[in-house]
Amino acid sequence: MTTQTRLFLTAGKIEAERVFALLERAFEDDGLPISTSEIDEDREIFEVSVYTFEPDEIEPRIRDALGSDTFGLELKREQVPDIDWVAHSLEGLKPVRAGRFFVHGSHDRGKRRVNDLAIEIDAGLAFGTGHHGTTSGCLDMIGEVIRREHPRNALDLGTGSAVLAIGIAKLAPIPVLATDIDPIAVAVAQDNVVKNGVASRVQTETATGFHHPAMRFAAPFELIVANILARPLMQLAPEMRRHLAWGGSLILSGILETQREKVLAAYRVQGLFHQKTLRREGWVTLHLKANAVLKRNS
Repeated sequence: MTTQTRLFLTAGKIEAERVFALLERAFEDDGLPISTSEIDEDREIFEVSVYTFEPDEIEPRIRDALGSDTFGLELKREQVPDIDWVAHSLEGLKPVRAGRFFVHGSHDRGKRRVNDLAIEIDAGLAFGTGHHGTTSGCLDMIGEVIRREHPRNALDLGTGSAVLAIGIAKLAPIPVLATDIDPIAVAVAQDNVVKNGVASRVQTETATGFHHPAMRFAAPFELIVANILARPLMQLAPEMRRHLAWGGSLILSGILETQREKVLAAYRVQGLFHQKTLRREGWVTLHLKANAVLKRNS
């Protein structure tokens, strides 16, 4: 297997944002994962990373793209270990039931019921242990929204194992775009999509946020699902709104109960209004709609 390399720079918040924007434009058509992450919250220090299998070719292109904007920042390299991090960190997952969905490993096939919409994901390659609340909440909400609204396309942003994308595709015969910043996760997602018999409906891509040609081709989406974390969800609110169809639905999770109001406020500013909240084990799953009347129910 070819080893992937992370090329990265460390900078303050403003400079990191400038570097990210320049690299995003430079590599827009290459499909390379580009990310920014905060490594020191108190001092607002960030890392901007480009992931590639061809570092000797990409490094000079990064330098050309940044030019004098690097202000002497050091471009560093780090080899990404050839480890399936999803498999490495997520073991022993028990089957999960959510509405009609039954998420299970291959060893639990015998526990399927007649009317189950079964999603098979081997335990080592599944979504996170301890995050059943976010996944089951998303699956429950997906079932409700699809049954009521019949969306014609969908996006699963930050797909991980693709469990949510597979659930959408099993419930409705619509095209689903499933993206993740991590190429390893995308490889796992693709294997799961094929294993679950929905490869004709689900397209998997490595992408950072909404920056990938497949996004432009498929948008606007009538349903967007994102089970990630509160801070990136708030940062993505404007992009979510731009890529959501008029009257479309947004399902968000990976949000702690204590973070709920901040996330809702970030989306309310964008004209995306709360419809329903599902609570699971200290986590919440939110349903919001574009151009909808704000509801008061929790």
